[in-house]
Parts: sequence; structure tokens; C-alpha cells
Amino acid sequence: MMVLSRRKTKGFNLVETVVASVVLSATALVVIASSTMSMSLTKLNRQYEMAGSIIDKQFCLIDFIGIDGFVDMGELSGEVAEFEPGYYWEIETEYQDIDSLYLVTITVSWIDRGRPYSLTVDTMLDGMSTYIELEEEAGEEMDSDTTESSGGSSGGSLGGSSGGR
Repeated sequence: MMVLSRRKTKGFNLVETVVASVVLSATALVVIASSTMSMSLTKLNRQYEMAGSIIDKQFCLIDFIGIDGFVDMGELSGEVAEFEPGYYWEIETEYQDIDSLYLVTITVSWIDRGRPYSLTVDTMLDGMSTYIELEEEAGEEMDSDTTESSGGSSGGSLGGSSGGR
């Protein structure tokens, strides 16, 4: 009777150890890469939030001055250097051939690690109506006409002719 001897092995052989090391290394690389990507996207999101905040401040300025006063200033631009990386903003206004309606475009741009980014917001703002201005002018003219006509006659416009018929 032939008895095959079985060796009892304790532990892992070389192939099993190498395969486990490769799987563990690949998993670690995936986790590190996704963590790095997540951090860079978080930074980019923060930059877009800052650009949105700058745009909001510019809209508050336009609201404070009024769109008509702001249009008189012309095209405006500037730099916000207090935040990293430096942000540059530009405001353009365009009359829309509709009574006192303006297209306002605010663009904030910045450069991070040699790559340019920008955030642009368009909105329509209503300025002082030229129709209202014309009504006010017409109202002032009517008031001055009424004052002139009532000052000279004793009967006024309500008296009419008071004949005895």
C-alpha cells in the first residue's frame, strides 16, 4: 500500500502573496486618485462660488446705483486681488430696443494652474421708462398750460357763457 504523504502547509505560498499585494496596491491607488480628484474639484467649486459671489456684489452695486446711472458709466471692469487666484470681472450693458430694457452681462474670469476659467451671467434689467418720462413731461406741460389759461380770464374754463337764456 502506497501512502502519499501530504504536507500540511501553514501560511500562504508566494503566488497568493503577490496576487494579494497587487490587489491591495490597485485598491490603494484608486482610493488615492479619487481622493485627489475630489479635493481638486472641491477647490474648483470654491472658485466658482467666489466668482458667483463677486457677480452678486456687482448686481447689488447696479441695484444701488440704478441701471440708468450704471449705463451712463459705460463698460466697467476690475480686479479682485484679495482672493486667490486673482479674479477679473467685466460688466457689459446693451439696450434692447424695448422701452428701458437692458441686457446686462457680467463675466468673472480667473486662471488656476495655467488654465483659464470663467463664469458669465446674463440678465435683463428694467431702467426708468422713457414712456413715464414722456408722461411726466406732458403732465408738466399740461399744468403750465392750465396755469396760463386760468390766469387771464375771469370766467375760467368751467364758467362757460352765462347768458340769460
